[in-house]
Amino acid sequence: MGRWPMPSRWNARKAARAGTETLLDVLHPLLVLGKGARCLAGRGMAWWTRTPRERRGPTLFAVGACGVLLWLLPYGPPLAVLGTLGVTAWYGRQHTAGRLALRTGPTEVERARLQALYEALVPCFALDGDPRPEPLYAYDGRWERAFEEFGFRDGRISELLLRYPASFRDGELAERLRVEQLLAAKTGRGREYRFCWDEECNLLEMTALEPLPTGIHAQPFLTGPGETLLGFTDGCEVHRTVPVRFTGEAASRDVPPVMWRTGSRSTEHHLLAVGTPGSGTSSLLRSLALQALCHGEVLIVDGDGGGEFASFAARCGVLGVESTLPGALAALEWAARETERRLLEASRARQRGEGLPDDVRRPLWVLVDRPAALSCLARAEGCADPQELLRFPLRHGRAAGVTVAVAEQFDGAGELAEAVLAHTRARVVLGAVPPEQAGAVLGEAPQTGPAPGVPPGRGFARLGDGPVLRLQVPATPDPLDETAGEAERSAVRELLPEPVRAPAHAPAPTPSPGTADVPVPAPPAGQAT
Repeated sequence: MGRWPMPSRWNARKAARAGTETLLDVLHPLLVLGKGARCLAGRGMAWWTRTPRERRGPTLFAVGACGVLLWLLPYGPPLAVLGTLGVTAWYGRQHTAGRLALRTGPTEVERARLQALYEALVPCFALDGDPRPEPLYAYDGRWERAFEEFGFRDGRISELLLRYPASFRDGELAERLRVEQLLAAKTGRGREYRFCWDEECNLLEMTALEPLPTGIHAQPFLTGPGETLLGFTDGCEVHRTVPVRFTGEAASRDVPPVMWRTGSRSTEHHLLAVGTPGSGTSSLLRSLALQALCHGEVLIVDGDGGGEFASFAARCGVLGVESTLPGALAALEWAARETERRLLEASRARQRGEGLPDDVRRPLWVLVDRPAALSCLARAEGCADPQELLRFPLRHGRAAGVTVAVAEQFDGAGELAEAVLAHTRARVVLGAVPPEQAGAVLGEAPQTGPAPGVPPGRGFARLGDGPVLRLQVPATPDPLDETAGEAERSAVRELLPEPVRAPAHAPAPTPSPGTADVPVPAPPAGQAT
């Protein structure tokens, strides 16, 4: 499950709570007076509204006369001020006592839910033959022993902080998963949870998460140099927001993004996305391609051959869209040669003390969808494995400005080459999959997996050794797919670059005497003409 930094978060919460309680103690008299003044003002306004118009003038005259008498009496103004403060404090005290009386504790229904959850946790935490007279978890125990904090939302437990015995094997993933799955089932299915374990203090914090936004379509995102937006996540995990437009809304809203940084300084230069059928891995590659075309060139290999990237063919900046085995082999072989050429050009430029050439500085993206299908075809026909051609771009792509993004489904993840698994440190998992299966791809199991029936593009992301983040990929359907929404398809069409238009055919000029024909070099394999 998720390994969020529980100790720092728990200490921050305790410090914030202690500071708030201290501040409330210091400001308690002022708060009481403020509540009393607000109560008296409300009562006065209500009385003034009920007073007939013909009686308001005499009433104001009587109040003014009383004020003049108090001003003329000895010690009249101080006594009036003290009396007003006393009445205000009395009404403020009554209001505060009424508010506190409403928060004396959970209701009977909430107590029953907490007790049922406690009894469900007893088999996980109880010890046979525990010598303590009152163990923390026992079949005849009460929930007050173990649950230190809790919160309800819509009648269901939304927050819980429990203490577990020191004998519990919290360092074993299987034991953690067992407890987390039990908590998720007993507190309400259909939601996602974050679990934070504090092994030092034997504390477990569970928080029910709000669903991620799903109405964000493809659009120009506000990113920095070398940044690519993978999707959107929770605000508590990312200390940054970007303005985005939702489908059907004119105004933009700020949403926390998941930024993937590439370039020569990046430690997660290549990406691997694995998902279930229909989970949105191809949509993720389309989103990456649209963002990469703003400042670089893209080479797309569609191993599935389903035409998911046909709309990118013959576009400016798109070097090629290959969906057959011969075309994919030629395109990936050219990508390997291009990576080698860029390395040599960069090395020569550094030796001369010059800057990198423009063709080397311009990023090159190689997007490969379903490479396992191509590998199966290559073995059947006795050809070279296309994934082996990715070894050189994966290993030296960071220095050459070449970025590789691979998308595969779980049924073909076992066919991924060792080079792909070793050099793709940015990982994405899409779809409703068990935590163990997602952890095998991410290197660390996330919180309880998404609920059944999640929308396309929902999953988790992990960049290098960072935390596991919830992820919602922006809706980037194939603009040729008639089953997708028209608004999302239109947004993708608007971001596609202009088509490559061939020059009009003109009569060939007659060569002058004494000149020889100069051969024109052919475009590299996989390049659109």
